[in-house]
Amino acid sequence: MQRGARGIIGLQRVFKNIDDDGSKTLSKQEFEKACKEFKTDIAVDDVGVLFAAFDINRDGSIQYDEFLRVIRGDLNDYRRSLVERAFKVLDKDGSGIIEVSDLVGVYNGKKHPAVMDGRKTEEQVLGEFLETFETHHNIMNGNERDFRVTLEEFLEYYTNVSASIDDDMYFQAMMNSAWNLSGDASSYMNHGKSWAADNTSKRP
Repeated sequence: MQRGARGIIGLQRVFKNIDDDGSKTLSKQEFEKACKEFKTDIAVDDVGVLFAAFDINRDGSIQYDEFLRVIRGDLNDYRRSLVERAFKVLDKDGSGIIEVSDLVGVYNGKKHPAVMDGRKTEEQVLGEFLETFETHHNIMNGNERDFRVTLEEFLEYYTNVSASIDDDMYFQAMMNSAWNLSGDASSYMNHGKSWAADNTSKRP
């Protein structure tokens, strides 16, 4: 189920055409120029507000991932249902929060290279895994990391991932590979990740 005119290739071309200096980011000046050239009829005073909406990490420029995230919008109902199912796989106690304790038996941090060579503890590695899902949400909301992932944070992470995927079936395959939603995948172990869980086949 592709997204037509808002497909990835089309959006890549639009972004490249707007990026006059080839920096792979859009400055406010480039953004303002594009709004005029595309005849968006956006009031001059509102262009700055729109630019700020695209500049998710507030660094004064718009990166391609930010551009893509805003244009593509939120998860559709089908993709959202898959992400919510994946969250339940991790939220083993049904608390609505994924913590390090929830990862025990799902991800085996002992096999992470940094743990094996003594640079990090297993708990540190598991905490960093959780932080991955917090990052996008925290940037947008100015929150501090706490190694506790809510459904909202989990959804925000996968909304960003989803923005670069045109086809719903590809998204489904990716989610099943990661979380064994269909009950017949062997997850990341198929891809040689030595630090993946030893017992992924036991996931519900």
